[in-house]
Amino acid sequence: MPQTVDELIRKFNALQAELEDRLDEATRQHREEFQYQLRKGRVYFRREMRDLHRKYRIRSLPYLRGARLRHILSAPLIYSVLLPMLLMDLFVSVYHSVCFRIYGIPRVQRREHIVIDRHKLAYLNNIEKINCMYCGYGNGLISYWREIFARTEQYWCPIKHAQRFKDRHSRHEGFVEYGDAAAYRSRLPDLRKDW
Repeated sequence: MPQTVDELIRKFNALQAELEDRLDEATRQHREEFQYQLRKGRVYFRREMRDLHRKYRIRSLPYLRGARLRHILSAPLIYSVLLPMLLMDLFVSVYHSVCFRIYGIPRVQRREHIVIDRHKLAYLNNIEKINCMYCGYGNGLISYWREIFARTEQYWCPIKHAQRFKDRHSRHEGFVEYGDAAAYRSRLPDLRKDW
């Protein structure tokens, strides 16, 4: 018997929840294997593991000497994106802080999206640590912004698109169908409260 889209979405959400549980269990096992704990969002390695990590670190100067020239030459281009990211972060954060309060939209928890912790690994040199901080910030920022704009879309225009597109945000499937004017008008007040 063919399944409805709603049934498939429910199954998908259940599988996603099961996957999260299994990933959490795998993370717990990795914490034991690599001898670290998380306390109040901070990572703590056992001394023996930190000492072992230091043995694998390649100091910054030898690391640079061994780097490919194209990597060194492209680094300024990569890091030139930081200024626009910081500016956009400022603007989106102000918008989020002010407008979400005005509209009664629950605020997005930044710490659930932006995680910068790899710079604490003793086997990374300072260059690698800076690179890891950059990538953690950039990818976390995109995730943070995506949730802000997904909630904005749910509040103002919770209508599915006519055309399918890759990697829709998690709220999209709960929106009203494209072209269903009656459902849009009737469901909009509830969608604005369904967080």
